[in-house]
Order: sequence, then C-alpha cells, then structure tokens
Amino acid sequence: YSKDVLFIDPTQTRQGIEAYIVAQNGLMQRCDDVLLETISVAINDCNAFVEWSMVLKIKGIEFTYPGATALVLNNDGLIIKHRDYFDFVGSTFGPVPLVGGFVRWLYKRFVS
Repeated sequence: YSKDVLFIDPTQTRQGIEAYIVAQNGLMQRCDDVLLETISVAINDCNAFVEWSMVLKIKGIEFTYPGATALVLNNDGLIIKHRDYFDFVGSTFGPVPLVGGFVRWLYKRFVS
C-alpha cells in the first residue's frame, strides 16, 4: 500500500496508510473471529479486482458478506486506491432476530 492510499467501503472513507491500518484493526477488535476467502482475482495493467466472501463472528452471531474489491496500483506496484463493494445493511442486519425480518421485508418491497 502507498502512504497516501485511499480506502473506501460502504461504512467509511479513509485516507493514508495509518488511517487504513486503524480501520482494519478496529474491525478485528470488534470481531470474535474473521474468515476471508478469495473467490477470484483479475488483474489488468494497474487495476485489480478481487471477489471474496468474508465471515465475521460478533457476539456469537455469524455475518456473511459476499463482496468485491477494486484496487488501483501506481507505477511502483503499490496500491493507491482500495474500494470494497458489499451489501452492508442486508448482511449485517439480516441475521439479527426481529430486525432481520424487517430488513428482508424492506428489501423485498423496494427490490421486487
């Protein structure tokens, strides 16, 4: 990663390697367990795309986030932009009792 990497995901935007590390450490500290599985990788010149599945275990509940990461590399091969794409709301609140039913209803109402 470059010193001035830009990190974006559905919950935050961070600029700089220190801010990126703080964001990743914060995620790890909130979780009892983390599993990240790479499904596929595509690289073309200075762009890379990674499809993945992440499982976070928090307070005994497992949350599964299928997603993808788009990476932009500079001429030295360092990552200057890291953007994650995933469904934060459905994956986070879907498994939670009571709230999950409402989230599924809401998605069905607006997506159908």
